[in-house]
Amino acid sequence: MKLFYHPLSGHAHRARLFLSLLGIEHELVLVDLARKEHKEPDFLKLNPFGQVPVLDDGGTIVCDSNAILVYLAKKTGRADWLPEDPAGAAAIQRWLSVAAGQIAHGPAQARLINVFKAPYRADEAMQRSHAILSLVDSELDGRAWIAADRPTIADVALFSYVARAPEGGVDLQPYSNIRTWLERVEALPGFVDFQKTPVGLTA
Repeated sequence: MKLFYHPLSGHAHRARLFLSLLGIEHELVLVDLARKEHKEPDFLKLNPFGQVPVLDDGGTIVCDSNAILVYLAKKTGRADWLPEDPAGAAAIQRWLSVAAGQIAHGPAQARLINVFKAPYRADEAMQRSHAILSLVDSELDGRAWIAADRPTIADVALFSYVARAPEGGVDLQPYSNIRTWLERVEALPGFVDFQKTPVGLTA
């Protein structure tokens, strides 16, 4: 398998992390976002949306980080990471939607402002960040994992941008359940870290 990625993309890290947790051998193909390689014709043939990550599994092309998580879990038959029963699958989908919605428009956007100078309103991103982190912290109260009694792709989908929320100036200190959960994810066999940048609260 080949994963087209960038080391500072949380979406790309999401896919890379799950590949590593599953122990799947893969080739990392760097896409230089600064040089806008993701907007070049060759890359747009892989993903017309011009975004990383993209997974190439022997010619089967899968775009979108959450779609890649689903694909890998199904491809490897890992129902422990993505349950087959309706209620279990729905619980996972709920958090994939949060990762693509509130997390993307909260902690991820706040980080984009600091790391990439993205033209968003920092105050609004900060407000959205604390709203969703408060909810996630509450959901983790009394449980080890976000969607089941074991780690699932829901945890993988949430991890990267929550872990790097401080790079967007979002303090994780008030969220003890989240901080403990992050440590659990980091302790999983095969864990690979998300590259840090010296900005925000980590500067």
